[in-house]
Amino acid sequence: MAGTRAAIRYAKAVLSLASDNKQAEAVQADMTLIGQTIANNASLEDALKSPVVKLSEKANVLNALFPSVSSESKSLFNILVSNKRVNILGQVATQYGILYDQVNNKAHAFVTTAVPMTPELEVKVMAKLKTLTTKEVTLNKTVDENILGGFILRVGDQQYDASVSNQLNTLKSKFTIN
Repeated sequence: MAGTRAAIRYAKAVLSLASDNKQAEAVQADMTLIGQTIANNASLEDALKSPVVKLSEKANVLNALFPSVSSESKSLFNILVSNKRVNILGQVATQYGILYDQVNNKAHAFVTTAVPMTPELEVKVMAKLKTLTTKEVTLNKTVDENILGGFILRVGDQQYDASVSNQLNTLKSKFTIN
């Protein structure tokens, strides 16, 4: 993805500045808001990436949309505008979130179930998470009826597949090989 390396550099710089000013958590909230706003608004993303829209207009739009963000976030807007890199703001916000989580020993786990999770299943999933990572985990839940039952758990680059469909596929492969 074009601009990812630059986005990481800007995110590191903002995180460093925010940490020095003891504002890392506030900037994390800002970056979450900014990232979600850009991701959910295609016309905003198009305007930020458009070479036709003047840089000053892009800066005005960002300041109007996000009037209550921290001074570090506003500085990021100004730097991106002055460096003509405002088109990567969404990527910077995403990278900031990733770096912030790494620094604070946090991780996001994704669990997919066939039906909405019951409290008993959530206890099982959280127990399995403790074996996969020592980080503080935020659990993101999705429902996919195609897995038939059980759950699929992903945290970082690890995946634990305890779904019925996986077990059926394993049985199927055993029967077709022999």
